[in-house]
Formats: sequence, C-alpha cells, structure tokens
Amino acid sequence: MKQAMLGAQQVMERCCRDRIQTRGIYVSESTKVIDRGIMEKGRTAMKLTNKIGVIVDSFRLPIREGLVKAKEVGAEGVQIYAVSGEMDPAHLSVAARKELKAYIESLGLEISALVGDLGGHGFQDRAANPAKIEKSKRILDLAVELGTNIVTTHIGIVPDDRNDIYDAMQQSCEELSRYATSMGAYFAIETGPERAAHLKAFLDTLSSRGVSVNFDPANMVMVTGDDPSAGVRMLKDYIVHTHVKDGVRFKEVDPREIYGALGYEPMDHGKIAQMVTSGEVFKEVPLGQGGVNFDDYFGALLEIAYQGYLTIEREVGVNPEADIREAVRFIQRYR
Repeated sequence: MKQAMLGAQQVMERCCRDRIQTRGIYVSESTKVIDRGIMEKGRTAMKLTNKIGVIVDSFRLPIREGLVKAKEVGAEGVQIYAVSGEMDPAHLSVAARKELKAYIESLGLEISALVGDLGGHGFQDRAANPAKIEKSKRILDLAVELGTNIVTTHIGIVPDDRNDIYDAMQQSCEELSRYATSMGAYFAIETGPERAAHLKAFLDTLSSRGVSVNFDPANMVMVTGDDPSAGVRMLKDYIVHTHVKDGVRFKEVDPREIYGALGYEPMDHGKIAQMVTSGEVFKEVPLGQGGVNFDDYFGALLEIAYQGYLTIEREVGVNPEADIREAVRFIQRYR
C-alpha cells in the first residue's frame, strides 16, 4: 500500500492506475481500506473499526489507577501483566477475580489480553519448562475468568536448526496449544525475536492454533529489520492480538542479545527498556516518528480482516500518559 498526501491533479493520476482514493490512502482493489473519503463508484470501503487498547502497566501506576487512566485517555480495553505481584494467579482468590472483573466493567473497559511473559530463556530450557508450562496454564485460566481468551508471551528465540532447543520449545508450545484450544483460547507469541517467515514455519508444526501471534510491528523494525506489513500477511492465519508501537533501528543486532537464549543472558524487561531508551542500537519513539509505516501496517491488518484489538504499548518516555493519549488520537485518525 502506498501512502501520499496528494493534490487534486495527483489524485487524478493515481485513479488512472486502478487505485482507490481515500483521503491520502491508496490501496489495490483487492485490499479492504479505511473509509476516509469518497470512493470511486463500485468500490467498497471499510473503516478501521478495531477497538483501541492500552497496556495498563505502561502508565507506571498501581493497577487500579492505571485502569482509570486508560479510560481517561480514551482506551476501550486494557492489557495487564499477570505474572507476579497482585495479578499473579496464585494471589487472586475467586472472589478477588470476580471483583476485579466487575470493577473493570464498571469503567466501561474490557480486557484485550493478559501478559503472561515469564522471561528468562522462554521455553528453551527443557528442565525449566514444566514449571513454566504450569504457570502459563494458570495465567490462561485467569484470563478466561476475567473475560479474555488471550495471553501474550515471549517463548524465546526459535533456533534456525531443528536441534534439541527447537524440540524443547516445540513440545512446550504443543502442550500449551492443546490446552488453549480446549478452552477456546490462545497463547499469543509476540513478534520480534525472529523473522515472520521463520515464526510461521515453527507455528505450522503445531497441531492447533492455540499458540498464535501477538503482532508487534516496532519489535520487527527495531530488532530483525523485518517489514511489518509483509509480516502481517505472512502470519495472517495466526494473528489474534496486536500492539501499536513505533521505533527505529540504528544498527544491526543479534536478537539473542535482546531476547536472551541459552548461553546468553536471559531476557530481562528492564534491560530492554534501558536499550530502547538509550538509542544505542534502536529506540522506541512516539507513533508516526519511527520506522513503522502505519498506513501500510493498518492497511495490511484490514486486508487480512483482523478484528481484534490495537493495543498501545509505551515502554519508555518521561510522560507515558501524554504519549499514550497522543497514541490514542493517532489511531483515531484512521477511523
């Protein structure tokens, strides 16, 4: 999808090339598009109707204060970390779960997904996997009780070769996939550690789509240099949740230095946040200021008829509330 802000003469030229003219957005006839202007006769337009979410933890506030902020900035849903602290499934009684769900609903919000990222080496370490699988299942149980059927996670970098680490990851994901499918739910692997084609090849080895994809375009731009729009089309059968984030890459980097791997330091969110802030290798930036072409990205999501959440993640910045509020407005301009 090509994007340009065009004058009337340029619009005339574009229309001669079998393109659909919206207000500055052009896509092929086969692509579903955002309805932001008058369409050529006989063409079908489609608005960007996805709900907007935000990761509550991005506000860097206690959960309930973050939930209120999410509502104030215009979000319709929230994603919440559920690995430790008060959201750890082991710390939430049945009564507490019902009360939290009712409180979120009282704000006019819903949960887009829980974050069940257990860090470390993902599922590369065969000895550590049984405990991680069990905890992942309990997080998914919690998700379903709170009204969502998606838990996002990092599983570790999928090796290029079919070795013992690959097999350990595949076996763990197969068990999680079957469990999720039995509940009508999903564990959604976040994009970034490997290229889309390699991730798809790994997912294709599983017997169900209970392990699917949480698509993060900025991770692709910052780490692997993969094209997000092409990635959406490659992973179209697996995308169940998305992040809306932007970033730039200044030099190539070994993904193992970012996401960890056996023989390397384990993945640590604090370390990643420091890296995206420093800008030595890559940097997270406000939406529209980085390497993600959002006209193309949103257009690709529309093309594959993705109906799920567009969830804002902001891991850095001195004023996350202001950045998230502007991110909501940025997405709303595509409606």
